[in-house]
Amino acid sequence: MDLAITFRIDPFPSNDEMNALWEWAWDDFVRKDFSVILARSLAHVGAYDGQRLIGFVNVAWDGGIHAFLLDTCVHPKFRRQGIATRLVKEAENLARDRGAFWLHVDFEARLTGFYRACGFTMTGAGLIKLQP
Repeated sequence: MDLAITFRIDPFPSNDEMNALWEWAWDDFVRKDFSVILARSLAHVGAYDGQRLIGFVNVAWDGGIHAFLLDTCVHPKFRRQGIATRLVKEAENLARDRGAFWLHVDFEARLTGFYRACGFTMTGAGLIKLQP
């Protein structure tokens, strides 16, 4: 991994920073206000190349013992360097340190190997799409 990459705990990136990363990282990008989301999170971790946000993961929670890993992403230029793995590990440690007993994650089937390598056990889950 490039030694210039740093990881910041709860960095509260600006909406412009987050939307710029999302535009690169997600196929279904829709600009949004992340300040409301991050204000309710148990934790979040940003990966930075200098001052530029190049990776991110959010840890939502139920206010009790369950935490939920959301939106793990890395800018395509920086993928396959261990950044996402480090983001997930930092998120796991933060969730544990902040009182969660369980860390859940939902993901597409193509990411099974990645999340298994991060230490997740595969479980059954359900999903209902609420919006078109």
